[in-house]
Amino acid sequence: MSETPRVLICNCEGSMALDGGAIGEALDLGNLKVHTNLCRRDLGAFQDAASEEGRLIVACTQEAPLFSEIMDENGFAASAEFTNIRERAGWTSERKGANEKIAALIAEAMHVVEPPRLRSITSDGLCLIYGRGQEALEAAKLLSPRLSVTLVLEDAGDVLLPSVLDFPIFQGHLKSVSGSMGGFDVVVDGYAPMLPSSRTGPEFVMAKDGAKSRCSLILDLSGGVPLVTGHHKRDGYVRVDPGDPAAVMRAIFDMGDLVGEFEKPIYVNYDPSICAHSRNMKTGCSKCLDVCPAGAISPDGDLVHYDTAICGGCGSCHAVCPTGAVSYAYPKRSEMLERLFTLSETFVRAGGDKPVLLVHDDAFGDPLITASARFGRGLPANTIPFLVHSPTVFGHTEMMAAFVAGFSGLVVLTDPKKADETAGLESEAELARAILSGLGTSGEIVITQDPDPDALETQLYGLSLESRKPHRFEASGGKRTITRMAITELARESGASAPIVLPENAPYGRVLIDQEACTLCMSCVSACPADAMHDTPGEPRLRFTEQACVQCSLCVKTCPENALSLEPRLDWTPAAMQPITLYEEEPFECISCGTPFATKSTIERVSEQLAGKHWMFEGEERAELLKMCGDCRIEAQASGGRDPFAAGERPRPRTTDDYIESEKKSLSIDDFLMN
Repeated sequence: MSETPRVLICNCEGSMALDGGAIGEALDLGNLKVHTNLCRRDLGAFQDAASEEGRLIVACTQEAPLFSEIMDENGFAASAEFTNIRERAGWTSERKGANEKIAALIAEAMHVVEPPRLRSITSDGLCLIYGRGQEALEAAKLLSPRLSVTLVLEDAGDVLLPSVLDFPIFQGHLKSVSGSMGGFDVVVDGYAPMLPSSRTGPEFVMAKDGAKSRCSLILDLSGGVPLVTGHHKRDGYVRVDPGDPAAVMRAIFDMGDLVGEFEKPIYVNYDPSICAHSRNMKTGCSKCLDVCPAGAISPDGDLVHYDTAICGGCGSCHAVCPTGAVSYAYPKRSEMLERLFTLSETFVRAGGDKPVLLVHDDAFGDPLITASARFGRGLPANTIPFLVHSPTVFGHTEMMAAFVAGFSGLVVLTDPKKADETAGLESEAELARAILSGLGTSGEIVITQDPDPDALETQLYGLSLESRKPHRFEASGGKRTITRMAITELARESGASAPIVLPENAPYGRVLIDQEACTLCMSCVSACPADAMHDTPGEPRLRFTEQACVQCSLCVKTCPENALSLEPRLDWTPAAMQPITLYEEEPFECISCGTPFATKSTIERVSEQLAGKHWMFEGEERAELLKMCGDCRIEAQASGGRDPFAAGERPRPRTTDDYIESEKKSLSIDDFLMN
């Protein structure tokens, strides 16, 4: 168990109404002293706490740089962490009740999170600038002292060449770009170098199509369609409007530092053993491919390939994956759910009621919350912000867990500039609403992209909520196991009965079978990636386990008789975990050895079609072969004189007597002709 950290809180010159006793009691830390000016007059209290070893949590982020500088200068032994209770909780029009949320936020900060895996990226500073005219040339001149620049002009019409040129200039059109920071591969059509003797303007010679090159960074000033999928998440690729000088200057300033070795989180883990993408060249599940905005996922035979260098960590694949083959690692699902439980439990224990979870990111959500706190009413006292790398990581599993944890409402705040990333989130919210409705339990789910802090306040203050009792379960195991545990908790609370109807493309349901069409060929069993379809060795029986079915449709697409169909629904009862028989037939036993080898109906149908009608099965004796197993059929054919594998009779060796006899016959014929 990790150590209990020390906590410092400050009411920021009295701008927050903090109750150190109530907050400390909710955190099992005793009475916490409330400082008034921890970063100035009360700085000595921070220095005393920082001089001791161990974890130290300071409830202030604005002055974190100052506190960190003091620690570095003095070599203090503490491991300091900072959390924001001011904009996220204390600065609100609902000052009564804010302490409950502050306690919850500090409890969340006390939770230890396992750091993610990292991958190294190396950039040698080779930068391709692509654009038109003088704007692109000026950008190249500004960036060339810091990077190794190559300028490719799509249009060189108004370029005024300088007397000293520090970088090469080419003309061309970028046909394709692939890769990521440190390893972009580009293909250029109309690629032509500039003549050094160009006088009034650039002149280019020896143009060719399909020229290939490689670079570490790309500055796209073309103003056209982005050269890569998910350009705002592609490390090393910067696209700005050439008509916005401020944006161009920011890009130049930022890109100048992209030289050297960098570390990037590995956002997702992939388990190919439970991937339901494809089998036997038939595509089943393609949900991760459909929602990835960065183009980081590609088909790879029966599986898919994740390019961790391209992946921007939106988490949509994690949210929609029906099996859990892809799971988020920034942080892991179990750690994310542990934060949910901690927030709700602490909030309720401190006296709070009807908590609302506000899921947001750092780039868009944090500034919106800050604007609301500084210039508006601030967040309601019961709205608890939940910072994630990307809100689209929230799938129906996390949504169900939030309601089990005791949250009465869920609001997901997404960046309107990333609207292409929300398709998976929307579908997961629809699924979660269907589950809640089927369970007969309350819970409001709102997805908003409004950049207006007043509009956000209106939504949050206007929610209609019902109290929920917080519960906790062990968030271990795979995605479907965790979801099942969450739904079981909600069903126990509401008293709902199973099953419930779900929307199309839901990852839960059963397989229906047309028994008249099924021949028990078991093709569906070999195609099922989730082991939901089972055969029974030695018996013509098809079995099915509903809990394992992910509705990937591979069984339906594989069935040669079109005998299968899917029904999306959710059965969380123990019955769904038990195999059931979809279809079985009476076995047919070999008339020779008695071994079951096919279904009775199949043998009857084959006999009716072939007995006496095909040359191989003419006559009653030959027709009996159809009723034998493979081994007995071969033996019967061999012993009956019509062995299909038998060779012809070996010819007798020719002897001298044979030659003499042949000569005699020849002479006799000649004598006959002469006479």
